[in-house]
Amino acid sequence: MTYAADSIDTLPRLPSWVTSGHAETLDDVAFLSGGALSHLYLVLTHPSVPKPLLRARLALRAAEACVTHIGRVERARELRDALAFLQPGDNPGPSGEVYLSWRRGVERKISIGALHRALLEVEAAQIAEWLDAPASRGTGQGGLIGRAAAVLEAVLRDRPRAISTALLLADATLSQSLGWAELVPLVTLKFKRADFKLMGDDLRLTCHRAVSAGVVETLREAADLTRRVAKLQDAAPKLRAKGSEDAVALFLSQDAVAPTMLTSLQSDRGRRRFCDRLVELGVARELTGRDTFRLYGL
Repeated sequence: MTYAADSIDTLPRLPSWVTSGHAETLDDVAFLSGGALSHLYLVLTHPSVPKPLLRARLALRAAEACVTHIGRVERARELRDALAFLQPGDNPGPSGEVYLSWRRGVERKISIGALHRALLEVEAAQIAEWLDAPASRGTGQGGLIGRAAAVLEAVLRDRPRAISTALLLADATLSQSLGWAELVPLVTLKFKRADFKLMGDDLRLTCHRAVSAGVVETLREAADLTRRVAKLQDAAPKLRAKGSEDAVALFLSQDAVAPTMLTSLQSDRGRRRFCDRLVELGVARELTGRDTFRLYGL
């Protein structure tokens, strides 16, 4: 897909009343979160938004949030490293496992099988049971976000320490309820550590607020990535190396790219030079600050 250089100016703007409205009751908060989701739907269906890249970036943000909740100190740079240089048979560590789950979760269309692939430590039958919790327990009141909250509550009731699993399945439930084929992290982005103790209406209330705040962050990320992708495609004709088209395509779907991943380019030296050229053109960034074992992304 080609992204126009001025495409960022065509993205719908979030109405100010969605974020400036004062809401205390569940009904009022639900009204604002519904407005936020409605607007996000318009943005995600806009042809200029690089949706695979956006989901990949949001997966990193969600993983950061989850590892913070479980008391780990790793942030984006360390999480990228945990997976970028992973060899077959290597253990990515607890935080790397969280990031791997989220990255797998956003890559495929939502299904029990895809969620089991993301959460390998959980049986598929157990995932199906949790996803069915809103209907089986009569706890799905409150619309789409109410169902997501019910799934979150069901997982944490059974496994109080499975924070990342609970949030991933809650966001999968919300995305599927909205009719989206792939998981888009929203609840997780702004869910607070203290909120895990909540239940019932209190949990639904905080989920509505988390979704509204998550939408704002997602819109900000979508606008930034749309701008960056347009700049990359404007610069693409200057990249004359054989295989550069496939290399560019990889940057359009991955949060971080190691030069070794650019297999369409013919040599290790050529791959490194390609990445450095993107940085020179101002269309990519080096993400690690290191001289070796570098990662690049938009």
